[in-house]
Amino acid sequence: GDVYKRQGQLREILGMGAEMLADQGHRAVVLADDNALVDRAMAVRAGLGWLGKNTNLLVPGTGSWVVIGSILTDADLDARPGSTREGSCGSCTRCMSGCPTGALVAPGVMDAARCLSWLLQTTGSFPRSYRRALRDRIYGCDECQEVCPPSQVPLPIRARPPEPRATAPGGWLPLEFLLTADDATLLGRIGSWYIPARDPRYVRRNALVVLGNQVLEDPAAPQNPTLVRLLERWLRCGDDLLVEHAAWAARALGCEWLLDPADVRDLPAVRAERARP
Repeated sequence: GDVYKRQGQLREILGMGAEMLADQGHRAVVLADDNALVDRAMAVRAGLGWLGKNTNLLVPGTGSWVVIGSILTDADLDARPGSTREGSCGSCTRCMSGCPTGALVAPGVMDAARCLSWLLQTTGSFPRSYRRALRDRIYGCDECQEVCPPSQVPLPIRARPPEPRATAPGGWLPLEFLLTADDATLLGRIGSWYIPARDPRYVRRNALVVLGNQVLEDPAAPQNPTLVRLLERWLRCGDDLLVEHAAWAARALGCEWLLDPADVRDLPAVRAERARP
């Protein structure tokens, strides 16, 4: 939530600059968190920092906990080289070893097909080989930033101190809410997220993987009646994608008996989970 707020503030400030350029007859477009521009490369050329081994922009004294924005314009500005703000990761490889899926395959090289943050925002089935690594993530993954020494700065520089899990707005969402709320309610709560095609089924897909991972945190999870009810509900829904992930979650949670009833849809993914030793 705080990131989106800061992005909004940045766009507002950049918008003021763009309006000034437009008033002088120039074209000006504000770009922030937009794939139309490789903003990290522009930031490095502007002298704001350097690209770390985790592929993020690292700003001296702040690390990667920044939002970046640009104004693209045809104004004939006085081109000046960015002030030199050099830095180096040196021999540190904490981000590479800290990535849950090994997505950082070389210094500064990211295999997006392994990146949890990317996979959480794609369509289709969540790769089976990375479902356990997802643990309790519903959206995003910041492991490569959280272990990065340049990003370990005092909280006042980053943001206000994080609130407890139970009360942090947007930071933690109950599984039961994610898997019982209707589309409108769900999108109303997480509407600022990037969701493929604005279809909440992908958020539910992610939530079902997390449901299966509950046993990693709580060995008694298979006896939790709330989790069992959620599995039963989604094993009988009309969406093949969600049935597939509910079947995996049932097996992962140790509730494979939920796959036996005849009214559970007989999909290949369900049969595969039934047959799994």
